[in-house]
Amino acid sequence: MAVDPHFRPLLDDPTTEFRVPPAQVTPAMLREAALARRPASTGPAVHATRDIAVRGAAGPITARLYYPSAAADLPLIVFIHGGCFILCDLDTHDELCRSLANASGFGVASIEYRLAPETRFPGPLEDCYAALVDLESRAAELGFDRSRLAVCGDSAGGNLAAAVALLARDRHGPRLRHQALLYPVIEAACDSPSMREFASGYLLSREFMRWGWDCYLSSKEDELHPLAVPLHAGSLAGLPPMTVITAECDPLRDEGEAYAERVAAAGVPVIGRRYLGMIHGFMSLPRITPVAERAIADVAQDLRAALC
Repeated sequence: MAVDPHFRPLLDDPTTEFRVPPAQVTPAMLREAALARRPASTGPAVHATRDIAVRGAAGPITARLYYPSAAADLPLIVFIHGGCFILCDLDTHDELCRSLANASGFGVASIEYRLAPETRFPGPLEDCYAALVDLESRAAELGFDRSRLAVCGDSAGGNLAAAVALLARDRHGPRLRHQALLYPVIEAACDSPSMREFASGYLLSREFMRWGWDCYLSSKEDELHPLAVPLHAGSLAGLPPMTVITAECDPLRDEGEAYAERVAAAGVPVIGRRYLGMIHGFMSLPRITPVAERAIADVAQDLRAALC
């Protein structure tokens, strides 16, 4: 199936594709430029939001809490944003988190972990894990049910969410009831068939993804580290049930589906959904494609089945 025609105006604009910047443009400068172009948020209303300080690996970091209702003891989805390990923040994913909270009826805590290359692996991952542990310990005071936890992440955040689930298993940390990975970054080689087929012209480019890995990893050896590249984990048994969302016209499609197959082969219940005609990041583009809301509803349904 060809790319959904709703995306044609976006993809035909050469300024929208994620490309490696010139050498003189630092990641910090790239973030500033992206911030200057960012439109005002117009996400759906939720009952309440608030920003709080939570524990990170090297000091406090920020989490944004979303409450879809005034109900007590809400299940909690810990959300980890994408951005190729380099970009994005709480505001870029505010609309997606609001939609996820409303669709699921659960609380959402979005984590503002430290970004690469200023903080390389395992720093961002340890931030996310420390925040999960802190949120679980404070769940009652924050209005959440510590026994009903899930982790969710999109793109690079999907990588971090998968690794957080591995850490929670191996460190006997918070018990996660589900993990939802939205078109996740899983493999550092950037050489799958979909990575080659959709290398450019589909918003996320292969070269930008390679640059993201170069910024995130601390050494060449990290390309095989199971917490940096979950596809290389020796054992995937004992993980929480998983939802994996992939997009047909996404360079990351095949690695996400390969991870789903490996996790399922380890005996973990897995729901895999490929959305035809979609591109990377489509769930954050509800004003371009109605499939975004459908996919959010699908993920919310999986989370409700796991946490209710």
